[in-house]
Amino acid sequence: MSEANVAEFPSGDKSDDVGGVAGKRLKSFLERIERLEEEKSALAEDIRDVYAEAKSAGFESKIMRRIIKLRKMEVEKRREEDELLELYMAAIGME
Repeated sequence: MSEANVAEFPSGDKSDDVGGVAGKRLKSFLERIERLEEEKSALAEDIRDVYAEAKSAGFESKIMRRIIKLRKMEVEKRREEDELLELYMAAIGME
């Protein structure tokens, strides 16, 4: 294992090191990641629920997802993609 991949406490305390790895610090990172993954799963479920609610109100979730994607894009990037889409469609005879 390289030196770059081995974490130590800033204080240099190696009392919980095993094979040069700071166990407590590693465990702390892992637990934080696990908590965030749980939150991410809960949020994903909430998002699915909102899409289902919108669908029951008559909205198409596929179109809503596309709009969400487009809203995240910068205006210039969106225009560029739209122009390319039109160009490619024209090239194959689609309107």
